[in-house]
Amino acid sequence: MKRSNTMSTPLAQARGLGSAKAGLHHWWHQRVSAIAMVGLVSWMIFLVVSLAGADYQTARALLAHPAHASIVVLFVAVGLWHASLGLQVVLEDYVAHEGVRLIAVLAVKMVAAVIAVLAILSVLKIAL
Repeated sequence: MKRSNTMSTPLAQARGLGSAKAGLHHWWHQRVSAIAMVGLVSWMIFLVVSLAGADYQTARALLAHPAHASIVVLFVAVGLWHASLGLQVVLEDYVAHEGVRLIAVLAVKMVAAVIAVLAILSVLKIAL
């Protein structure tokens, strides 16, 4: 066992290791988005089941209702936010090269943003 030459106690040394400020913020956002997804997924399951066997016009009329359109927009936005947070954690943990990791995280965020914009615009086009 290597002996330290510092005058600090082991507890003081342990407290000085790392900072969980950014990690805690990220962790909290992941949990909040997961909880939000429980309700949103439940609503989406109800919506899809209620449309089983329906024709195109019925589905379009249901999605044109402001409450349903809002839920679908929230589902897309929160789902993609949650997914990008999760993929960021995986990339930060398992991609060793810092440059590749940075490009991969930026690519995930960019793809999620593009998909979100396209999906939300599609829902709004139907709803309006």
